[in-house]
Amino acid sequence: MSASMLATIWYAIVGVLLTGYAILDGFDLGVGALHLLTRKDEHRRMMINAIGPVWDGNEVWLVTGGGALFAAFPEAYATAFSGFYGAFILLLFALIFRAVSIEFRSKEPSRAWRTAWDVGFAVGSIVAALLIGVAVGNIAWGIPLDDRHEHVGTLVGLLHPYALLVGVTTVALFMMHGSIYVVMKTDGELQEIARGWVRNTMIFFILCYVLTTMATLLYVPHMAARLRAHPVLFVLPVLNVLAIANIPREIHLKRELRAFLSSCAAMAVLVALFGLNMFPNLILSNPVTANSLTIHNAASSARTLSTMLYVAVGGMPFVIGYTSIIYWVFRGKVRLDATSY
Repeated sequence: MSASMLATIWYAIVGVLLTGYAILDGFDLGVGALHLLTRKDEHRRMMINAIGPVWDGNEVWLVTGGGALFAAFPEAYATAFSGFYGAFILLLFALIFRAVSIEFRSKEPSRAWRTAWDVGFAVGSIVAALLIGVAVGNIAWGIPLDDRHEHVGTLVGLLHPYALLVGVTTVALFMMHGSIYVVMKTDGELQEIARGWVRNTMIFFILCYVLTTMATLLYVPHMAARLRAHPVLFVLPVLNVLAIANIPREIHLKRELRAFLSSCAAMAVLVALFGLNMFPNLILSNPVTANSLTIHNAASSARTLSTMLYVAVGGMPFVIGYTSIIYWVFRGKVRLDATSY
């Protein structure tokens, strides 16, 4: 197998792993972002317990995706982590703080204690989702790289309007995804409240999505170049719109699992569109596109990619199997008991 083909396969594998992370940890972050919208302690406990058995396993997909990027495209990994160092540190603190909040919240019955950790959980979730979106926005927009592929910008420079718009859109997407998950995992009063969240977060997301699409077509035209060159790919945006449009229908018919699967499909198509329009770039250099990192100039050797492919083929079923078993074991509605958070 040629080095170019191996690099393309690994581009797809990294994309699949990051798609899994976006779908699975996306609803975790969305539930956290919605956490303060209900004031009852029982409701907040139910929301935390809805993600309690799975949130840490969901983050395995991020670790695996990062590991695959490091092994397959080490130069892109180095540039991303050095250029986005400050942002990644903030993201790490946000993820750590929300994890600590989940574990510590119910250690004391004090209202002030629980409220403080509730705020930490919500803020950590929102900040993490926002930073993920900002990173995606910067990758699409392009960052200044020199001829050694080193980032020569600043942290403040990464917070430009387009990146922030993508960040807010990501928060809206995760909130919609998380609200559907809450509807699926709860019943009674909290479920009815969450149904209202689905409607409101969908409106929020659709508005952000339209603005982001318009901004992309106007200011980041290369992110639609492949669709213009290959009209058959326009089926992907159509599928994305249909998946989103199916969500309120399934919620109305009280088929929450189908609504959640539609949300997952919409997110998968969005990531696929992003990956297709970025290909073969991994990190686009702006304004000097010649300094961009691609799957060709950032890849490991063909032997390394080939050896790793055997490992991935053998290892991926374990990751997928573990995730499937966890979700099967903890299926059904959330019920609070003595062992709950």
